[in-house]
Amino acid sequence: MSRTGLIVNALWLQLGWWGCVLGAQDPWWLLLVVIGLLAHLWLCPAPRAELFAVMRVGLSGMLLDWSLGTQGLFIFKQTPLPLWLALLWLVFATGLRHSLAWARRPVSRGVLLGLVGGPLAYCVGAPLAGVALPLGVVGTALFLAPLWALWLTLALRLAEPN
Repeated sequence: MSRTGLIVNALWLQLGWWGCVLGAQDPWWLLLVVIGLLAHLWLCPAPRAELFAVMRVGLSGMLLDWSLGTQGLFIFKQTPLPLWLALLWLVFATGLRHSLAWARRPVSRGVLLGLVGGPLAYCVGAPLAGVALPLGVVGTALFLAPLWALWLTLALRLAEPN
């Protein structure tokens, strides 16, 4: 992907994150996220491979958050996995082969990014999306940090081209 493409992908990740988090309160934002996801796939040079990578990572991430929600780490207003969070996993997955690919190797990059970025995204997004954190912000961050250090490295591997 070109440098411009990487920048656009990084911007899309940020806009998509905001669209999903705001979509928890105002579902119209989610329509824009779906349009963004479709545009991403349409603009990718290998849309079929990208779709499979996004689905592998997205479904795995949805399963992860569903299980954390059912265990009580998060308390959602809706179901154990709200639509906005499912879409957020797809948005996240669209960056792993592009603007986040730098974190694939060496593995320590992915570990460090997951260790810091994962908990940060959850703890900042939770109050905006109306998600309760029974362990509090610090407890949740401490729980998520090692989990995300491992998860991000796995997600980067799941997204790799075959």
